[in-house]
Amino acid sequence: MTHYLEFEKPLAEIEGKAEELRALARNNEEMDVEKEAAALDKKAADLLKDLYKGLTPWRKCQVARHPERPHCKDYIDALFTEYTPLAGDRNFADDHAVMGGLARFNDQPVVVIGQEKGHDTKSRIERNFGMARPEGYRKAIRLMDLADRFGLPVIALVDTPGAYPGKGAEERGQSEAIARSTEKCLNLKVPMISVIIGEGGSGGAVAFASANKLAMLEHSVYSVISPEGCASILWKDAEKMREAAEALRLTAQDLHKLGVIDQIIPEPLGGAQRDREATIAAVGKAIEAMLTPLKKKKPETILKDRRKKFLEIGSKGLAA
Repeated sequence: MTHYLEFEKPLAEIEGKAEELRALARNNEEMDVEKEAAALDKKAADLLKDLYKGLTPWRKCQVARHPERPHCKDYIDALFTEYTPLAGDRNFADDHAVMGGLARFNDQPVVVIGQEKGHDTKSRIERNFGMARPEGYRKAIRLMDLADRFGLPVIALVDTPGAYPGKGAEERGQSEAIARSTEKCLNLKVPMISVIIGEGGSGGAVAFASANKLAMLEHSVYSVISPEGCASILWKDAEKMREAAEALRLTAQDLHKLGVIDQIIPEPLGGAQRDREATIAAVGKAIEAMLTPLKKKKPETILKDRRKKFLEIGSKGLAA
């Protein structure tokens, strides 16, 4: 069953009616409903175009959180071969919100890391809804150390509401772990590519996204705080999340104008969930295009260019 977002309810009604007609025809071979169903299909297609023509920032947040969007595991399964997962932070535990290991991308040995939200109730609980604890960030640091030691490019797939804010996580040094992971990204002497495939929330995302090249899917979001969190702090009312989403400049389009990200990866009409295979293929092509020129650069140049990139963030938008 297709999951429809709140603003897609009119679309759900039309597509539901078309499916009902076809279901009736399947049960009664004498019925010919294809003409009526085709007319509903066209109406639904036109409405889908209108709905996604100018999505508001809040609606983009809803699309970015869609439960049927492809997640980190889907990308790893489709784009990488010989994937060998590595577990644990060699200190406390293995955090299932963060997955990663050694793999090949287009036959190139790489280290891939990312946040995994899960796809059903059981896996979402196991993955903690993509919210990493300190051991998750320390696992990522361990994998990046491994990449640096053996000269392997790092590819990061970002999809998290933010770092887990629980008592145990704070007791084990959550903020320090995030800071160390961000520092490790910035100090790598190998190419690092990050792609925000859904939500890029708070420092939990920055710890994986401080890369040489950062891309975002068209309807993904990247922000210092969630719109609900921002509204709760500024207006003491989480229901003002729509106003907060507008103010945060969290869309791929806004962030590209500001120079925070390097590339926007187009999504199929209706979002990544409408054509998962096409979305994954588009991300694969974008990673290849960003990684190819970086592989030719010397380690010192890679490090220098990354630091320069972050020092210049925001100047593009201010100059405009």
